[in-house]
Amino acid sequence: MYNYRPLTDDEIIVLEEKGCTAEDWTSVNVADDFNPSHIKDVRFYGTVNLGVFEKNIEVTQGFHVHSGVRNATLRNATIGDNCLIENIGNYISNYVIGEECCIRNVCTMETTAEATFGEGNIISVLNEAGSGNVVIFRGLTSNLAALMVAHSGDKDLSAALKTMAKNDVSGRLTGTGTVGDYVRIINTTEITNTNIADNCEINGACRLSDCTLAAEADDNVYIGSGVICENSVIADGSSVLNSAKLFNCFVGEACQITNGFTAENSLFFANSYMANGEACAAFCGPFSASHHKSTLLIGCMTSFYNAGSATNFSNHAYKMGPLHYGTLERGSKTASGSHTLLPARIGAFSVCLGKITTHPDTTSLPFSYVIGEGRETYVVPGRNIATVGLYRDITKWPRRDVRIKGSRKSIVNYDWLSPLTANEVVKGHQLLADLRQNAGQKTAFCTADGNKLIIKSLEKGLQLYAMAVEIFIGEVLMSHDISDPVTASGAGEWRDLAGLLMPASEEERLAEKIRYGMIDNIGTLKNMLEAYNERYADYLWAFTVSLMKEWLGKDELTEEDAQQFRMRGMAARRAWLDMIREDAEKEYRLGDVDRQTLDKFLAQLE
Repeated sequence: MYNYRPLTDDEIIVLEEKGCTAEDWTSVNVADDFNPSHIKDVRFYGTVNLGVFEKNIEVTQGFHVHSGVRNATLRNATIGDNCLIENIGNYISNYVIGEECCIRNVCTMETTAEATFGEGNIISVLNEAGSGNVVIFRGLTSNLAALMVAHSGDKDLSAALKTMAKNDVSGRLTGTGTVGDYVRIINTTEITNTNIADNCEINGACRLSDCTLAAEADDNVYIGSGVICENSVIADGSSVLNSAKLFNCFVGEACQITNGFTAENSLFFANSYMANGEACAAFCGPFSASHHKSTLLIGCMTSFYNAGSATNFSNHAYKMGPLHYGTLERGSKTASGSHTLLPARIGAFSVCLGKITTHPDTTSLPFSYVIGEGRETYVVPGRNIATVGLYRDITKWPRRDVRIKGSRKSIVNYDWLSPLTANEVVKGHQLLADLRQNAGQKTAFCTADGNKLIIKSLEKGLQLYAMAVEIFIGEVLMSHDISDPVTASGAGEWRDLAGLLMPASEEERLAEKIRYGMIDNIGTLKNMLEAYNERYADYLWAFTVSLMKEWLGKDELTEEDAQQFRMRGMAARRAWLDMIREDAEKEYRLGDVDRQTLDKFLAQLE
């Protein structure tokens, strides 16, 4: 930071000759090497600090203009070295602007009293009429947000989480807006109460009001033409483009909101893509995608999910009972009139014909298709386990994570067979076994919670679920010999905090530490979440040992048991790949793909 000096009398004369005026020239301060020759037609009000203007600035590829301030009104502003600021239609007020910024053809940039820059704003997700359950701030991650949502009914815990977030924000708030180094703001109408990190670009936006662009050094934020953002935080390599509109939202990391998409009171995390449609009170976790104008996401929680055309999560038909929210994960799009039912993360729901309906029993049938036919609803259990779509999804998600390695904030676990999904598969297997036992030998259908299952599909589902369990156990055992787990945690239920998989018992232990003040700041809480993720392998082994005992009906395991599981796991995996190969060849026979595409896919199969 400069120790600025007052203008000399000669510098004031040069500035006045170049059409500059000042409310009080003694309030205009400059760097030691300041040269007034590149300041023209500028009106100064309040205290203004100016750096040096010695370099050319690239305004577009191959076109450079000398730095300076021209045709602008500055009030209580600091301009860093070698900035190009020109054609400011109204004024720049109460801003500190970093080095080598290009700000051209902008109407207004202003910070007003008590600005929060969108941080500390409390919004309600999953229920647009709620009292507020998530605090928006630049350090928010999908995992922290999921923790806030999952425990919003616990007053003490919720209050503690909100206090931590607000304390994190309060240390950053000042009465002055900031623009970092190497920022470009071009052809933009209004920027009010908005902090902008280094290297960000705003080009053609309509309005940014009470916002924070919280980019990292190598992961800038881009705001494009026609965009309106209010009370929002956009972070870490994200972009908002093409007349998108955000109100009370958090966007980050590496997300793209574009093509007129409109969102309010919503969260978007880790590689999500939203275009054309709408979102309200939506929790869009890692790899959520929506492409269609007719897609409406309201009060839902998604991850690894691609919303189809005419998807409607609207809750206007809510009844007076509780609605159970859930997550659709790792599911490929299915044919019109059907939907993939997968393990829930917070409660459960399935989607049919554009309405949200709860299915208390069939939620234990993961990786299933729910098909509406006339007045009937059919469940095809486990079918999606052995499809090209699932295999493609398993391999593509890690490749599509474009966040910068080493600075990723939201924790994302990519295991498709994990303790979370394995638990649901085991429950599904038991449910199908009970249904089959109670059905007559000559019965063609059976019913679960009002949904029909064809007996042949049920029997196939039993095989698929058993295969998935054996694949899971076999894969874990490839890196383990039979030994006692190093932790008692892991057996039993698991939770998904929007990408972070952990035992339910550990989440409850974490909640207790927060509730009673043992964790009282965001930094410590993030470190705890990272530690849980680092111990995933230990928890996974504890779960697998428990599952093997349950699957075999034994209290103790031997190395012989382990070897049998390894062999069965390899056989199950070969059978699984054969089914996927058959599914791919079926697509080819139906004319859905050409031979080259088929051969390329088959070559990827192990």
